[in-house]
Amino acid sequence: MTATMERPTTTVHPRAKRRRLSDGPLSTRIILTAVLGLIAIYFLVPVYWLIVSATKNSTDLFGSFGLWFAHPQLLTNLGDLFSFDSHIYLRWGLNSIIYAGGGALVATALAAGAGYGLARFSFRGREAVFNTVLAGVMLPQTALALPLYLLFAQAHLANSYWAVLLPSFVSPFGVYLCRIYADASVPPGLLEAARIDGASEFAIFRRIVLRIMSPALVTVFLFQFVGIWNNYFLPLVMLSDTKLYPITLGLTSWQGFASRQPLLYQLEVGGALVSVIPLMILIVVLQRFWRSGLTEGSVKA
Repeated sequence: MTATMERPTTTVHPRAKRRRLSDGPLSTRIILTAVLGLIAIYFLVPVYWLIVSATKNSTDLFGSFGLWFAHPQLLTNLGDLFSFDSHIYLRWGLNSIIYAGGGALVATALAAGAGYGLARFSFRGREAVFNTVLAGVMLPQTALALPLYLLFAQAHLANSYWAVLLPSFVSPFGVYLCRIYADASVPPGLLEAARIDGASEFAIFRRIVLRIMSPALVTVFLFQFVGIWNNYFLPLVMLSDTKLYPITLGLTSWQGFASRQPLLYQLEVGGALVSVIPLMILIVVLQRFWRSGLTEGSVKA
């Protein structure tokens, strides 16, 4: 009879593990910190310039150093921005919210349903459908702008809200991401248990699947919202009425007249600063869903 001796197991404290990972040559850490600092500066300097320039008047905008404040008058500039041309900038902002918010919501809902269906239901041609979605991800959106305009012109929908909204309802990348996430995160056993309990497919999707897929859905919504908010080419092709313009197209239209009306240079800068504020707020508000998604399932009962 032989006795087997077990090796004593040693546990490493998390703090000791982090300390061990952070240990390394001092020169390497300095270089890494310096590189990360340069990258941060590269991305933050344009934002800082935008904030500084938004506080200047039209004369100081070109007659002073770009990274230094000179006679700040931010509130005056914002008042001029919001009141110019019968509050047209506020109209553009509302249009951008309609286009980006409505398009992102519908696109996220459609992507959730399509991704879940492709991941958890077997049917003939499923892979062909998914490959078509992948082809849509690779297809540049600018290549579709002219065919879409011809199609909407035939349907008498050009130069309307629907001309920008309807193309925004489809997100091939969102369908792809939801299919991959649902395939990895939605357990088939949980769905079968819900079916045995008598839950309908719609109830399962609404009460179980959407909650599990919330990190992916937030990602799809944010990507689609930012993409529509920053979209310039599609509204340029579809719209001719300035009252239907989003902020991106509206600010560009001011640029064409700025040489004859120098005030528009300052309005463009102030409008650009205001246009990024909703995106910053959206990212701050939605980031908690990513955090919850990263830790979801890490602790089992």
